[in-house]
Amino acid sequence: MKRINYIVKITFAVVALLAVTACHDLLDEPAENRAFTEETDYSNSGNMILPLIGAYAEFYSRGWEDFPLIAVRGDDVNAGGQGDQQDYAETDKFNYNKDYWMYNSVWQNLYLDIFFCHSAIEQVELYRAAGGNSAKADQYIAEAKTLRAFMLLNLSRAWGSILIPSGSDPSVLLVTQLSTKDEVMKHISDQMDEAIPFLPDMNPNQRTDIKGGVTKHTALAIKAMANLELKNYAAVAQATSQIISSGKFTLEPNFYELFKIKGKLNSENLLELQYSDLGQGSGTNFSYLYAFFGSENWTPKVTGAGSGWGFFEPSMKYIKFMLDRGETVRLETSVLFTNRGITEIKKDAKYASLPAWVSNTTRSGDRINDYARAMFASGKHYLPSDQLTPGRTDYGTNKNLTCIRYAEVLLMHAEALTQGASGTGMTADQAVNAVRNRAGLQALTGVTNAQVMDEKFAELAMEWGIRYYDMIRLGKYNELSYDGRTFSENKSFLPYPQTQIDLLPVLKGNN
Repeated sequence: MKRINYIVKITFAVVALLAVTACHDLLDEPAENRAFTEETDYSNSGNMILPLIGAYAEFYSRGWEDFPLIAVRGDDVNAGGQGDQQDYAETDKFNYNKDYWMYNSVWQNLYLDIFFCHSAIEQVELYRAAGGNSAKADQYIAEAKTLRAFMLLNLSRAWGSILIPSGSDPSVLLVTQLSTKDEVMKHISDQMDEAIPFLPDMNPNQRTDIKGGVTKHTALAIKAMANLELKNYAAVAQATSQIISSGKFTLEPNFYELFKIKGKLNSENLLELQYSDLGQGSGTNFSYLYAFFGSENWTPKVTGAGSGWGFFEPSMKYIKFMLDRGETVRLETSVLFTNRGITEIKKDAKYASLPAWVSNTTRSGDRINDYARAMFASGKHYLPSDQLTPGRTDYGTNKNLTCIRYAEVLLMHAEALTQGASGTGMTADQAVNAVRNRAGLQALTGVTNAQVMDEKFAELAMEWGIRYYDMIRLGKYNELSYDGRTFSENKSFLPYPQTQIDLLPVLKGNN
């Protein structure tokens, strides 16, 4: 849960709106990146980048609960059971509790950072008015809009109709009307159209001012994602075609290492949450709390490396789907097996004989022991113990968290084309086969939409709820009724947190 030190012009009611009760402490950003006051000298144009740096700092300091809640409801992943987060496990089963602290916290975390982005935009405008470089101001504002768009996208995917703030004062929510999900997605697409002309035309890892910062192609990808939700496949193909034709992105050849240290600022990534221990075994450490995803019990190759909490588990359905496809590297990368899990798979006569590489010891030499909460752990959120900086022991520390990959862009492109859109740069066959080739699978010809969706399932499992939101968008609700779960369309969105209903009149009666 994020620690908050920054509130701008807030009424008493809105202080309550944004206040959070302590659960887990994450990064404490430097004060100069968190607050701008009336004493700021806006004529010092060299400082115009500081509000943007503050927005990035807040964006990277995600509450640990944000991703798990956004990602848990698909048939690719299960919530680990037998823990102190029973309502999280129930959310995975589509039994929602509007009083659950995590709903309120994720809502607040995302909105707070949206307000930071608005504040950055307003501050940059003040620097411009005082004589700051107008072209730089346009770029910084476009970057803040792009970060804001990613958070709005995830808010609306999770809750459907939401409030779109128009400025940095949180009290604006008290008078803002609900926008439908389609309206939110159209707003995001329009915002990206405004931002794209002013953003750097490069891979994020080529930037020297803010390494890994958003670029034109990040905004194009978010535009594609928003239009995918709208089923505006022509707009999806138009955006993905530009990214592909730019030639600035490539698939990392080693899928396993893509989710390890080698994946940091990789040429495949269009957006990632960046973390660092500064290469030092002690002292300052900017990190994400990966323990949520890790095995509770392991024998690490490097003695003393910390274990995890066991709350995030690849589903048996996903594992069997991958085995049926003859997947190797993607399955090995995505799933950490325990002996108990392997035994459970073999209880199905169809899988009584598993490939020899299926083991509770990773290729990096860490052994995943049996533990109570789950039978499997997420390999995409795993950092081998021998990749930890010597002296660091926290699970996964120094690993970045990827938000958007070029593989997703290729598969969105193929999806749009198989839905009837026209595009350039690649055919649907070429886009899908680029992803399959890395996975060691045979090429396909005449790719169908169903094959594209299977490829997305295989490639993007456990990443930002992509599988769940695909199934919702396409109305494939039967896929979400698995392993005893029963899904219906009225379960598509989370209920508004009761705390927010009490504070925001517009939410009352809309749950």
